Amino acid sequence: MSAIYILWLRELKRYTRSRVQIIASLGQPILYLVALGFGLGPVFQKAGAGSYLQFISPGIVGMSVLFTSVFSGIAILWDRQFGFLKETLVAPVSRMQIMLGRALGGATVAMIQGVIVFAVCLIAGFRPQSWAAIPAALGFMAMVAIVFAALGTAFGSIIQDMQGFQIIMNFMVLPIFFLSGALFPLSHLPAALTVITSIDPLSYGVDGLRGALIGAWHFSFALDVAVLGAVAAAFLATGAYLFSKIQL
Repeated sequence: MSAIYILWLRELKRYTRSRVQIIASLGQPILYLVALGFGLGPVFQKAGAGSYLQFISPGIVGMSVLFTSVFSGIAILWDRQFGFLKETLVAPVSRMQIMLGRALGGATVAMIQGVIVFAVCLIAGFRPQSWAAIPAALGFMAMVAIVFAALGTAFGSIIQDMQGFQIIMNFMVLPIFFLSGALFPLSHLPAALTVITSIDPLSYGVDGLRGALIGAWHFSFALDVAVLGAVAAAFLATGAYLFSKIQL
């Protein structure tokens, strides 16, 4: 457990040292929030669907958690390049603990980023239906962060170069985000798109966030938790297996 804590703390320190990274990572969520939240707000309201800012804000928080957690896997490539990974792997600690420490560290960083973006949404005018729902929203943020931090760690374990990691992650992350219902309702979609969105893990994270914060559920609380829990377990197991196969 001490190894998990040390690696978790290392990932946290790596993030908090980079103030530029923290500020720069807010650019994309703020752009989506302003350009879409206010730009499409009148259209959404005329359609009788209420405030688009209220609808989109949980999706923007989910997007921030997704991007931050997935790209935490790039730290493995940095460590491999500078030799720290070799030092870690030869230590008398199981690779399972090393992988868990990294994944939990990346998930914690993603949650911090999500909380910052949530604060930006509040400043922009978003209001949850009840402040008592915040703990449930944080729980869904944590599950989304663990799911995609484990996915990022899995890909970071098998990809050798940074450029390849970024290409593959962008190829995967953008469809995961756009097909999650973060920007549009999941009801009344074509049948093929309904199937695709239902197998997107982020759909259940965004639905959980939106349901907890504004009471608009597409699936249900129980289904969201069950799917995210199952996917997190599967991705952690896969990430642990692939990390254990890293060659020194």
